Amino acid sequence: MTTTEELVAQVNKILDDIGIDMDGLFETFEVPPIAHRLKENLSLLQGLEADLSRRVGESTPAVRGMDKRDRDPHIQWIYKKKRNRVLALERLRAAITAHKMALSAIDANHTFFYGKKPISLKELTQENLPSVKAFSKPVMLGRIEAIPYLAYSGDVLRLLGRHSIAVREAFKFIKSKLRERGIVRMRGLRIEVEYWENNRLKKARVDLPADADIEGELRKRFGRRFRWRVLSFVKTRGVLINNHYTVDNLALAYAILDPQKGAEKLGLDLFRYYFLTSENERESLGVYPDIRLCIDCHYSIFDLPFKDEPGFKTGHGSVLLMRKCEIERAIVGRRREVSNVPNYLLGGVLLYGISDYEEGRVAKLLGVPEDELKAAIEKFVISGLHTTLFKDTRKFERFMPKSDRAKQFLALLQG
Repeated sequence: MTTTEELVAQVNKILDDIGIDMDGLFETFEVPPIAHRLKENLSLLQGLEADLSRRVGESTPAVRGMDKRDRDPHIQWIYKKKRNRVLALERLRAAITAHKMALSAIDANHTFFYGKKPISLKELTQENLPSVKAFSKPVMLGRIEAIPYLAYSGDVLRLLGRHSIAVREAFKFIKSKLRERGIVRMRGLRIEVEYWENNRLKKARVDLPADADIEGELRKRFGRRFRWRVLSFVKTRGVLINNHYTVDNLALAYAILDPQKGAEKLGLDLFRYYFLTSENERESLGVYPDIRLCIDCHYSIFDLPFKDEPGFKTGHGSVLLMRKCEIERAIVGRRREVSNVPNYLLGGVLLYGISDYEEGRVAKLLGVPEDELKAAIEKFVISGLHTTLFKDTRKFERFMPKSDRAKQFLALLQG
């Protein structure tokens, strides 16, 4: 059985070899071989991570409080050894995250065929690899051209050091945006209620929206004999992506891809990600590991793609995303009424309804075909959902049926 130090050395050697191999793998950018190599690497690294994390644990002691004169060289050696173990584990986890992100992006944006038979990424093997072809999907999630720049060796800072000052500054800027804590927004109140029931005094805790009529709501639930007090405010706050390995990989890839507009491109890709997918899809997608399923507060990275638009106001991108998430929840149970509209087109329809953008601008912004978007808006109008989800429906009027017979049919269909 290998010692922990031997395992650490083995991990670092394997990661160095992966870093060298991956540089040459992306020269031709053939998707099936790349996907297969990533799968093999990920399987190997996950096995090493399970063993190393079991031996190392999650924490390492600190030596900052020790005076230099009091540091025993033997104690220093022990702390250094522990530090090296933790650094190897951190590097290994960063590499695993990079592989997962790349595989998820490839899977989300490509369809694989073995001859005429569609296969999943999991079914890709060394034996069928020469006969497998990959075809791009019409709508893209993430940015495929950023995949070669992820930290497959896990050594983010060493990879960053190979590049220019402009790339390093872009890396710091993107990372600061992704680590930014969202601006606090009060969502509701948590209330403790004392009330009488069957001649007994009982207590209950209730969560209500911030704009609710508290007295009215409590009277409906508990009658007239009650008293209440506010326990706490339910607020939204936190980083957009709660995973520093994901943050480091994204910042590195987009900084190398485009030092000047990398942050703007990432902001646009994240904006598209939320509009092109449903909340249920985002639970299973791994393009951005540990990203929030829905946006409920302001993040400045979503303003970057819109900052040059006339009349731009701070919070523009975040407001659109928050509104989209609210509508997503509102149509739960009614999705069957537009079941023939895929989620990526439904996101375009919702953006069309909540913004001032025309369908051409929406199609370009989200990267969806304009003719498909128009057809989806027409189906949405026929379902009648636009009248219940949007206060102003004037934008949808030109998609209404034109003939009297069609209008009568639509009236009967909508009840």
